[in-house]
Amino acid sequence: MTTPISIDFAETDLDALAGVEGKVAVLVTSDGKLDPAGRRVNRLTKQAIARLVESDRWEKVKLGQGFTLGFPAGLAAKSLLVVKLDRRPSVDDARKAGASLAKFKGKGALTVCAGATTRIDDLALGLALRAYDFTDHKTADETASEGASIMCSKPDEAREAAKAAMAVAEGVFFTRDLVNEPANVLTTQEFADRLEALKSTGLKVEVLEEAEMEKLGMHSLLGVGLGSESPSKIVVMEWNGGGDEKPLALVGKGVVFDTGGISLKPAGGMEDMTMDMGGAGVVSGVMKALALRGAKANVVGLVGLVENMPDGRAQRPGDVVKSMKGDTIEVINTDAEGRLVLCDVMWYAQERFEPIGMIDLATLTGAIIIGLGHENAGVFSNNDDICKAFLKAADAEGEGAWRMPLGQAYDDMLKSRIADMKNVGGRAAGSITAAQFLQRFVKPETPWIHLDIAGTASVKSDTMLAPKGATGWGVMALDRLVRDGYED
Repeated sequence: MTTPISIDFAETDLDALAGVEGKVAVLVTSDGKLDPAGRRVNRLTKQAIARLVESDRWEKVKLGQGFTLGFPAGLAAKSLLVVKLDRRPSVDDARKAGASLAKFKGKGALTVCAGATTRIDDLALGLALRAYDFTDHKTADETASEGASIMCSKPDEAREAAKAAMAVAEGVFFTRDLVNEPANVLTTQEFADRLEALKSTGLKVEVLEEAEMEKLGMHSLLGVGLGSESPSKIVVMEWNGGGDEKPLALVGKGVVFDTGGISLKPAGGMEDMTMDMGGAGVVSGVMKALALRGAKANVVGLVGLVENMPDGRAQRPGDVVKSMKGDTIEVINTDAEGRLVLCDVMWYAQERFEPIGMIDLATLTGAIIIGLGHENAGVFSNNDDICKAFLKAADAEGEGAWRMPLGQAYDDMLKSRIADMKNVGGRAAGSITAAQFLQRFVKPETPWIHLDIAGTASVKSDTMLAPKGATGWGVMALDRLVRDGYED
């Protein structure tokens, strides 16, 4: 499993700067002001930083970005990165600067002269997140990444402030690893085993097997996995850090591979369906982060783990299944399986835990990508207060999210001739009718959010804080939501 790079915080040592090997980075404000470490490096390099700052090139460098000077005279370092960052930067600029440091660092050692710059915790978080690299299945003999040292005026305070950020980074890494794993490795059993290993963080973890789900009447979920050799499972993770309060429930779709079932997907691009467990991955990462930072809140995470495969036992289009709630569902399209998994897990979460709020996450529809691309997740909710709180948290963490509508006209599109509902409502408004389907399994008294993360869970190109592939979108926003709205 991938872990964040080691980041150390140390008192600024002006005398040692000349002999620092590896790579060195200096922070310079937008108006060109240098702290003592920057002035020391500037003198050692015979005014190289001053000449850069006075040049036209510096004007083109944006806040959070940097300019590289190779083999700087007067330093033992191989290269020097001059990063434009104000002394009191925004969260976004501090994380951008950290990402710039990570790309500059590569796998070698890095020393950062941060001086008295504030938001060093966000700088460190950006550095850690952008340094992620999923190499578990590469056999080449690659040199392990060395750590980073951040020289600052108050290292003890910076180290303490960064603890929570590094816990969140570990949660994001856990999510990314799960989403990046191929399906022959991350089976439903392997997924459950990795979650059971989180007991070491203080989480209470329980696995429900098929026999127990059968007794509970979860035929909607179980129907999805009928064609697979991998047994369907539900994993329940509990973090009890908030006394006797009812918990916030997080529910994740965990389809470890989705062929579409009998409604088989086209072959082109099917390899990407290893990420169809992205919702469960995010829930798992959030729970790990909450445990590692000792969140003072009660949160329960539930993930439904299945594999959607075609064989002689597989669910067919036209089948009718009964959910745990008791409602019957006509399965029009077996590729609309995620909602069939979620509805049973959501109902179970409400019956067992009576949560003060419930948020489900799923790579649910291609329609949301058509509507919002890869910049924003779709947000659907029955409650303005919890929805506004989440959107505020997502904005604070720089994770794109956009509220979408719900309404009776969309719900009417799910009417079935032979059952209580169909599992699809047609091509029009596909992401909305999927959310309407899920809302039928939300009790009126439960504040609820549905997050369709099909466009944000995994991307084809680098983002500011992640290389291409799994992003870990949602871990930071949900951690922020818990921190701001549910902790004592």
